[in-house]
Amino acid sequence: MSAAAVWALIRKDARLYFANRLFALVTILGLVAYTVIYFLLPSTVDETLPIGLVIPDLPPAMAEILNDEAVVITQFASVEALRAAVAAGEVTVGFAFPPDLYDQLRQDARPTVELLLAPTVTPDIVGVYEAAARELSFSLIGQELPVMINEVILGPDLAGAQIAPRQRMLPLFAVLVLMVECLGLASLIAAEVEQGTIRALLVTPLTMRGLFVAKSLFGSLFAFVQAALLLAITGGLVKAPLLNLTALLIGSVLMTGVAFFIAALSRDLMSVMGWGMLALLIMTLPTLTILTPGLAATWVQFIPTYYLVDTIYRSLNFNAEWSEVGANLLPLAGSALLLLGLGMGILQRRFV
Repeated sequence: MSAAAVWALIRKDARLYFANRLFALVTILGLVAYTVIYFLLPSTVDETLPIGLVIPDLPPAMAEILNDEAVVITQFASVEALRAAVAAGEVTVGFAFPPDLYDQLRQDARPTVELLLAPTVTPDIVGVYEAAARELSFSLIGQELPVMINEVILGPDLAGAQIAPRQRMLPLFAVLVLMVECLGLASLIAAEVEQGTIRALLVTPLTMRGLFVAKSLFGSLFAFVQAALLLAITGGLVKAPLLNLTALLIGSVLMTGVAFFIAALSRDLMSVMGWGMLALLIMTLPTLTILTPGLAATWVQFIPTYYLVDTIYRSLNFNAEWSEVGANLLPLAGSALLLLGLGMGILQRRFV
């Protein structure tokens, strides 16, 4: 199989791909839309700390001290109202003092102060809030109170860092770009199988190996160029460009293997879209580890795109180098080669 024949097949696939107006439109508009959405998303995070209080009596002088540019104090009439506000994300942390606080102190009891934490509070700063509760108790009567701190985290315990929304979403956009091209390639192959084009090509000197090489190169490079362009426009290649480009290239090969699977299972464009949506849902699940870390489970790591998303996310936002996330590329490459091989095998059985 000559390089000229492979190049001729790649050009043919490119013409057929853009002849499909649906995927041609989705490809162009998708890339534009992801870029626009990225720049519309906030580039910074709100670092003010909203605090809720349920307290018998808050002296005006202490209220003035507590209310500054970084801390916003809101008083609630009941513990139930404060719990609802923390759970809804209206306040990040709440201090609930018992209504009979002073009576308990006069009786030498140990009143319990509930420390209510939002799911986004990281474990490493819980101790800071506990110290704040004790300091607040001290400010009430001018001496340290013998209180017990009861820590309650309302909702999943999220350990995510304070990363701007646009930076959290960028790995998801990259996966979506790859998946769109995956669906386009699957549609192209399914149409050629249904119309008998592939069988006709195999009558010529073209070999099965050459056919799959051409399809793999076209699908992988086409998806890779678009994902790389997205990262370049959004500044994702400023940090560790070689690492991110390598991860994207391997991810493109992975999605080409998924495209072969979808094409083998599909009979027409509608079935391609059906199987494709299922694959899209599965492949984007690892982004939960970024968008909502507390909801992510360890089984997400069995999805190959986890290693792609984790590599790009940590590289962009935590300056991770090859020594830190390079190990992700091994399972990613292994999964890509496995899916590519299995997809080719299943697809070959369909039209041979």
